[in-house]
Amino acid sequence: MRLRIAHYPPYTSKWNPIEHRLFSQVERAWSGVMLDCPQTALRTVEQTRTQTGLSVTARILDATYEIGRTCSDTFRDVKDRFIRHDCVNGQWNYLVDPNGFAC
Repeated sequence: MRLRIAHYPPYTSKWNPIEHRLFSQVERAWSGVMLDCPQTALRTVEQTRTQTGLSVTARILDATYEIGRTCSDTFRDVKDRFIRHDCVNGQWNYLVDPNGFAC
């Protein structure tokens, strides 16, 4: 079965109602707080609650992630067998076929 994947471009609203209701409360909790370290931000955001009972679970990811890494040619070859990017906006829209595409 082929799957068509379509992502929203960066910085585009996706309008998730839960995020919308909860993040406004997070912003309110952070208002006037000096976010001087990640622990302060974490502690403040974990205390956030909405009137309907939504709460935040958060953690600090302290791993170091390399930037600028490139994938190997072998990975690209395998990826290209199973993923076809659209001609228009291919970075956001593509087709995946687990059986592979004919070359």
